[in-house]
Amino acid sequence: MKKYDILVIGSGPGGEKAAIQAAKLGKKVAIIERQPYIGGAGLHTGTLPSKTLRETALYLAGFRQRAVFGFQFTLGRDVTLSELMYKKTEVIRKQMEVVIEQFSRNNVEIIYGDASFIDKNSLSIRKKDNTILRFAADCIIIATGTKPARPPDVPFDKEHIYDSDTILGLDIIPQNLAIVGGGVIGCEYACIFAALGVRVTLVEKKERLLPFADEEIVTSLVYRMRQSGVTMRLGEEVIDIKVTGPQKVETRLKSGKAVTSQKLLYTMGRVGNTGTLGIEAIGITCNDRGLLSVNDCFQTSVPHVYAVGDVIGFPSLASTSMEQGRRAVCHAFQKEGQTCAYTAFMPFGVYTIPEISMVGETEEGLTRKGVSYEVGCAYFKDVARGQIIGDLHGMLKLIFNRDTRALLGVHIVGEKASELIHIGQAVMNYGGTVDYFKDVVFNYPTLSDAYKEAAMNGLNKL
Repeated sequence: MKKYDILVIGSGPGGEKAAIQAAKLGKKVAIIERQPYIGGAGLHTGTLPSKTLRETALYLAGFRQRAVFGFQFTLGRDVTLSELMYKKTEVIRKQMEVVIEQFSRNNVEIIYGDASFIDKNSLSIRKKDNTILRFAADCIIIATGTKPARPPDVPFDKEHIYDSDTILGLDIIPQNLAIVGGGVIGCEYACIFAALGVRVTLVEKKERLLPFADEEIVTSLVYRMRQSGVTMRLGEEVIDIKVTGPQKVETRLKSGKAVTSQKLLYTMGRVGNTGTLGIEAIGITCNDRGLLSVNDCFQTSVPHVYAVGDVIGFPSLASTSMEQGRRAVCHAFQKEGQTCAYTAFMPFGVYTIPEISMVGETEEGLTRKGVSYEVGCAYFKDVARGQIIGDLHGMLKLIFNRDTRALLGVHIVGEKASELIHIGQAVMNYGGTVDYFKDVVFNYPTLSDAYKEAAMNGLNKL
């Protein structure tokens, strides 16, 4: 049985950064991957593919050109999704090369196969040829991620009904598409396909989309989605999905409505990849969605077995998974203090069209807590750069304490929202106040100047 300092199960964002961090600390590291390629869902079916497809759709549909110069462009019906996916394939290949090169440079060993626990310190790895290898380590990190939920009453196939993994294998760009589930994935794909000229119907059982985000920002996003041709069915529950003919899917709703479409994308939740790990043998349990519980340091109920990334649930972002992996390793080997509880404000980015991004508190959350706050807003149409790039609907909102002026939250909808958010994040992490934006000088013309406008707007209300 080969011995390591640390074994990492899963090579997605969380596992990758955990392995690299351990190697940087001089530890003997191996990373175990069940697929024949490195990178996990973040690289192959989730984060990078959908974001690359989004950019391709924006370019080919002339979305930005139309906004700036008034050009009208119609995407030819003979364009296939595989052609649109060419850029995605290139991005994945190059990123995979980067990760493998990093592993090689840091002496991280890659082991391909299915891992399962033998005991609390050892794993068996079943290779593709069914040979079994055994490895032991002082520390084990579970970073196996999640997969789309597939309820038995939804007739998934390769022609009509897809999940967020298989949608990338679409044979044609449909004329119409039904999407069940208005979470982050559902909203992102609704916007992508609408940009390609597809008539999209989005069905969500909640009364509003993205309830974790600021309501005003989401309202602006919904308006833009409707403008792009997305039909919303909010507060609607699906009772039946069936294929009724070639290129014909019928989705029946509890209210009596029916949605007919060529294709359907089902995005109602994800489940943890924990079923084959044999965690029960070492006393670790998961919830009904296959997710693991951890403490503030990402330890499971077995102290030297950690879990990071999507497999521990919310927020299930590549960015947070990476940091969780790094911090778990630092805790395991007593670096950077003994606690890994989050002390920093973490940003969220949703790559809809337009993007939305946020960090810190929402108005709704502060109202529930009884915190006295004020709001300052800036609209991109009033910022020179917004006029130049044609984003006349974007908005930046600052939320700050009325008494101390401490910055409590930043919310953005519009072009480059996921980039702009980091300015507000930095100020919040260093305990800054809204006055920083009043006094700072930004390049002109930039979208960053919206921070100054929003700060002035808020301070004037005091």
